[in-house]
Amino acid sequence: MVKKIIHIDMDCFYAAIEMRDDKSLHNRPLAVGGDPSTRGVISAANYEARKFGVHSAISSARAKKLCPNLIIVHPNMKKYVEESRKIRAVFHEFTNLVEPLSLDEAYLDVTGSNHFKGSATLIASEIRKLIFDKTGLTASAGIAPNKFLAKVASDWKKPNGQFVITPDKVDNFIKKLPVQKILGVGKVTAEKMAKIGLKTCGNLQKLSINDLCSHFGSFGNHLYGICRGKDDRPVVTSKERKSLSIEKTFSHDLRDYEECKEQLPMLYKRFLKRFERKDIKEQDIKTLFVKVKFSDFKSTTVERGLIELNGKNFWALLEEGIKRRNLPIRLLGLGARLKTKDKKGNSKQLSLKL
Repeated sequence: MVKKIIHIDMDCFYAAIEMRDDKSLHNRPLAVGGDPSTRGVISAANYEARKFGVHSAISSARAKKLCPNLIIVHPNMKKYVEESRKIRAVFHEFTNLVEPLSLDEAYLDVTGSNHFKGSATLIASEIRKLIFDKTGLTASAGIAPNKFLAKVASDWKKPNGQFVITPDKVDNFIKKLPVQKILGVGKVTAEKMAKIGLKTCGNLQKLSINDLCSHFGSFGNHLYGICRGKDDRPVVTSKERKSLSIEKTFSHDLRDYEECKEQLPMLYKRFLKRFERKDIKEQDIKTLFVKVKFSDFKSTTVERGLIELNGKNFWALLEEGIKRRNLPIRLLGLGARLKTKDKKGNSKQLSLKL
């Protein structure tokens, strides 16, 4: 049976909520993020701000340089989570096969649905209408036979639109698709592809699987199927957490290991609190890691297998990370990779020892 997958993506979600709640923000460049004077980072930007090159993950200070009239609103995560709950409730009116990717996007599998006589296009339209009725926010949708194509399609008619790729249209659509649309093809890989004349999925289709693996390693196996519009991944309704971490960007650079070490007790307590909230035990941890971001914005991560969970293990990882580069430090993060869950046995209590 051919699957019917819908990808719903809210339109500039955080910024849209702020504009909905404050009409004076309409038609003005707006971003949600931190204070430019304290090394804040942009989380979301509306379409007016994007015209100036403002987008998520850039520093708030840079955003203000790009757009001097930019209004930056501090994030209100509690409000965004509540709106996300309302939106997910709409999804579950049509199917229980819902895979959230974040607060503002999700995959839905409506294969075999009886709603609207099984029309995924009409289901997507109704979902978007109900979201707007319940929240006042717009969503875009992509409808296709698999997750990859549905996600590509949801971006095709943004904002507040939807696009359908029917099974009989996949071959023609995919041949013209730029390689940058493939998950895992970033700037470096796209440039490498361009140098050998690979700019579209149609170009990739001309290469054998051996040729693709020769150029791109094991990633070539993925490319061979995806450039033909093939994606067998199911919609996964619950995902096992693979890692958990916390991090902090400091208002001024930390000069050396001793200054960083002074911050560890605070970071470690935050780390433990997050684990306890998620009901994760020490025996669930596979490895510990420390992330260090230097003043030039380049990062390094040091990771080791868990012997015992205590602050001293993080001290050793931190020291190694800092030695890798002789630069001030702007961000520190503590984290852990988790084992595949074993439902048997009792878990140990997390240690508060430093």
